[in-house]
Amino acid sequence: SLGYTVVGPASDGDKAIALARKELPDLAVLDIRMPGTDGLAAAETIYNELGIPVVMASAYSDPEYVNSGNRIGVFGYLLKPVNRDQLRVGLEIAWSRFVSHSKLDEEVSGLQSRLEDRKVIEQAKWIIVKRKSVDEPEAMRMLQKQARNGRRPLVEIARAVVESASLLGD
Repeated sequence: SLGYTVVGPASDGDKAIALARKELPDLAVLDIRMPGTDGLAAAETIYNELGIPVVMASAYSDPEYVNSGNRIGVFGYLLKPVNRDQLRVGLEIAWSRFVSHSKLDEEVSGLQSRLEDRKVIEQAKWIIVKRKSVDEPEAMRMLQKQARNGRRPLVEIARAVVESASLLGD
């Protein structure tokens, strides 16, 4: 009635994981106390392995459960009994948190990649400074010219320089 397509239920944590693997839902709602694998362990697997955000719905509000949920990346926690409006709001907030989290992860990944590329370029630049006896700006211009002339990314040229230096034992 809230406009979601439901692919469950699953009677235990292992079945919830199997169902998530099969159906790849956008979001999972799990109870903490489930037979076999408990809801928190299932949530950890579902999120870490499949990237599916999880909302816990439980009658238990013990700090240990809440802390465990935070640690494993649960995006929402609803106390039972859950009414329709609480579920709607809880799911919307959890989804919004997940989208924000995903954007930040992508941003961090991009920054890490750019930093690693920058390190390789700096390494290559100093290899050229040493080999060609040129200053740093000139070494950078040489790398840029090679990339431009070869229509290849600067980092690709830099990696080739670093690899050739390691092959030559520099």
